[in-house]
Amino acid sequence: MPSPPPHPTAPPALDEILAGFRRAHRREAFVWFRDGSSWTLAAGTTLPPGRGPGPDAVPLPGGAWSVEVTGGEREAARFLASVLHVLLQNDAEVRFFSRELAERYEEITLLYSISEILGSVISLEEAASTILSEVAGTLSVRRVALWLYDPGTERLDPIATVGEGAPPKPVRVDDGDSVTAAVFRERRPVILEAGDEYPRADDLAEVPHRGAFLSVPVSYTPPDGETRTIGVINLVGRGEGQGFSAGDQKLITAIASQIGAAVENSRLVEASLRQERLVREMELAHDLQMKLLPPLDQFSGYADVAARCAPADSVGGDFYHLFRLPGGRLGVMIGDVSSHGFGAALIMALTMSAVAIHASEGDSPGEVLRRAHETLIDELETTEMYLTLFYGVIDPGSRRLTYANAGHQHAFRVGSSGDVERLAATDPPFGIVDLGTYGEESIAWTPGEDLLFLFTDGLADALAAGEAAGETLLVDLVARDPCARTGTLLERVFDLTSRPTEIPPDDRTAVLVRI
Repeated sequence: MPSPPPHPTAPPALDEILAGFRRAHRREAFVWFRDGSSWTLAAGTTLPPGRGPGPDAVPLPGGAWSVEVTGGEREAARFLASVLHVLLQNDAEVRFFSRELAERYEEITLLYSISEILGSVISLEEAASTILSEVAGTLSVRRVALWLYDPGTERLDPIATVGEGAPPKPVRVDDGDSVTAAVFRERRPVILEAGDEYPRADDLAEVPHRGAFLSVPVSYTPPDGETRTIGVINLVGRGEGQGFSAGDQKLITAIASQIGAAVENSRLVEASLRQERLVREMELAHDLQMKLLPPLDQFSGYADVAARCAPADSVGGDFYHLFRLPGGRLGVMIGDVSSHGFGAALIMALTMSAVAIHASEGDSPGEVLRRAHETLIDELETTEMYLTLFYGVIDPGSRRLTYANAGHQHAFRVGSSGDVERLAATDPPFGIVDLGTYGEESIAWTPGEDLLFLFTDGLADALAAGEAAGETLLVDLVARDPCARTGTLLERVFDLTSRPTEIPPDDRTAVLVRI
């Protein structure tokens, strides 16, 4: 929970609370705020300058706020102090989440603005309609339609129509009764005069065509490839007694060539924009995922900690977390989802959130895993994923490390003499078996000397020797110099696994802790 605000801005409800106190107890109450060495009256009746809290004032945790009740009523002052403390914490929470919401809103607004900018570009349908209108007006045609080939459905779809009649329907490219399909397949234009008959399938009689008709394939020739047909443009009906000439066909063929280039360029632009958006979204997702990991500088002076998470893709399923717990204890977590990418990143975020909630409540490692698994089981079953998870609590005061290990095999205690102890699994991975309880183990811990070394299988797999031999190489690397700073050891671990191999890349994460 956020701490009370370190400034003399009193919550709006404070005056109302003090007024209710005065009515109920017929005593005056004062709330003081200390800024440096001076006190300021934050709420209550105005007092002479220079006056500060009296000897019976009750300070709030942190010492910045103090409550005083006239007549030396310390019990009443304590009650008011507890109410004020909760009020300040709630006010701090509101401020905190308001800032978070504002930041998320700015991000969403940015994405929406980008979408609007992209959407303002004229669409292919609008461009096609404009071109067809110009064609219809210039050649005095009653109807013009543009069809584009969809390789996914093997059909020609009408994307724009100008003129009389109902909108045409899609046509399969193997339709033997369609002139449009034949023009596409045979890559040659067709001119029909009113009353001309176009050869149909064998089982259908030839049908005289109504009005003049011109159909031209829409083709595209890439700079370094062969010409391909991507659609058809049809013109139907002209003035009475007027048909389409070879000149008309040549003109429409030239227009069709321009349309083909425009269509392909539009598709390339759309594909490029989709790719750019995907890359940017992946970058944003990567940045957001990395921000979920705890900043290690907050443990400076508290513990010697080093950790790194390197996803195989922009986002991944490896994660770690550390928690400062009461009594000088430190909670350490590492997890590895069975896949990587967006699905694994979602499970990773849910797991970190669930464990953080239960760990902050002071639950034992086994209970933290049980409650976290209860939170995640539905999502794991839906995605058909599983994950390994280790959570341990180091207590230097009692010289013990207590942990629960859901199938995470790469967990070790390394002593100052180089002795290594594997912290074996106490339970299977999450998503394999729905357990009602999770086990715990407790081992001796030498404060300031012992080292907790956790890593995921992506690091072991990165060594050409294979996972089992790779694990041995990594543990031996740390055990050879167990008293080195954790940051130095972490660099050595990642340097060892940075050499290129033929093994497909996987998420790589390591955590080293000495406290």
